[in-house]
Amino acid sequence: MTMWDGLLSGLSVALQPAVLIYSLFGVFLGTLVGVLPGIGAMAAISLLLPLTYYISAEAALVMLAGVYYGAQYGGAVASILLRLPGTPQSAITTLDGYPMARQGRAGIALFTAMVSSFAGSILGIIVLVVLAGWLAGLATRFGAAEYAAMMVLGLVAASTVGSGRPAKSMAMVVLGLILGCVGTDVNSGAQRFTFGQTQLMDGINLVALAMGLFGVAEVIGNIRSADSHGRPRRIGLRELVPSRADLRQMPGPILRGTALGSFFGALPGTGSTISSFLSYALERRVSRRPERFGQGAVEGVAGPESANNAASITAFVPTLTLGIPGDPIMALMLGALVIHGIQPGPMMLDARPEMFWGLVISFGIGNLFLLILNLPLIGMWVSILRIPFRWLYPAIIVFVCLGVYSVRGATFDIVMVAGIGAIGYLLTLAKFSPALLLLGFVLGPMIETNLRRALLISRGDPMVFLERPIACGFVLVTAALILMAVVKALRHTRQPA
Repeated sequence: MTMWDGLLSGLSVALQPAVLIYSLFGVFLGTLVGVLPGIGAMAAISLLLPLTYYISAEAALVMLAGVYYGAQYGGAVASILLRLPGTPQSAITTLDGYPMARQGRAGIALFTAMVSSFAGSILGIIVLVVLAGWLAGLATRFGAAEYAAMMVLGLVAASTVGSGRPAKSMAMVVLGLILGCVGTDVNSGAQRFTFGQTQLMDGINLVALAMGLFGVAEVIGNIRSADSHGRPRRIGLRELVPSRADLRQMPGPILRGTALGSFFGALPGTGSTISSFLSYALERRVSRRPERFGQGAVEGVAGPESANNAASITAFVPTLTLGIPGDPIMALMLGALVIHGIQPGPMMLDARPEMFWGLVISFGIGNLFLLILNLPLIGMWVSILRIPFRWLYPAIIVFVCLGVYSVRGATFDIVMVAGIGAIGYLLTLAKFSPALLLLGFVLGPMIETNLRRALLISRGDPMVFLERPIACGFVLVTAALILMAVVKALRHTRQPA
């Protein structure tokens, strides 16, 4: 079956009334759980999984996928308006989305997030259609050495996220790496940094860390000055449209974010969280005015949002074509297929082409539903800021506690998020970047696992990172970035005071 024949067969599947209804339900539910801080697509898909027993495989997969990429946009809403990452992927959106909301540009920030998400998804679909086979083949060439080198490159590149001094940025990365080591060592089974607490055997909860650093810390920081901020007036449709200057700054970040998201989404074990962080780091690196980032730069919203939505689309490449889930949500997708007796893998395109292409077409239809649903709702989302802060902040704390507790059902996580929030507030006062800490926490365990795996395979020979072409390329780029940073620091110290 050719690509065009597959698209036509997929169109006939995606336009079935039942599939359309489940697609609409999925994206609506995904947006809702994304807006609620800490809930996320993982919990929603887990609750919906038993429902897939009673509907067709196509409708089940379309519905679960709609929840997945619908939550990406919903997470941006809470990040922009309340500085609460609705999903881990949207944590980086708070850095510029929330300052835009504080500047009275919440409508423009939400519009930018919506358009970027839609554009990233559509471009990701095109990449999926045209390059699915090539991306699947490329993914098979990535081993432990490639993953480790790629993650190290991500950390080095992410040092540009911090707007403070390089020493402070590096300190946050190292602290994130240390926090990522908490828990049980996968290889030896030893307990690391648990201090006898059995609740830490599984490590620190990512949702608790993100909520504490960005949500609770913000509540503590603004609890005294909250009533001094003016409430936003009601906005009209014209006030949602960015200015010409903003529109000129959007295409480049969207294209670069889509390219990053499409690439990393197709690699098993990476996902959209890394894509959004690296997109932000890239935008700040290529910007002529990097000092604007963290102060309400449109590129800081457009790049990460297009990246995580493109990654959520291309994440289905290794899941469907290789049978390798890229993250826990994709593992649930595999579970839904297995429930219906479908075995994902290289033969799926031949055995069930109508399902594969129907899912691809449903991505476009579902994102169109998202656009239609959320454009009229932007005014409603902005109206959340009209709620008096003395009522809003207690509600935020309640949502944080509910979201954190829903992940593992542990009251210890609620206590942890309170402590992390207090520490995050102190770090903010000292001008440290919480985004770098979170990125180090996300990438640290992945670097450790793949580094040890690569050295085990090579029997301890570190030359494995230079003998493999892809890994060597990542190492050379990392070395070049470090050299550029050193040269820049030397030039800065030689300048007269």
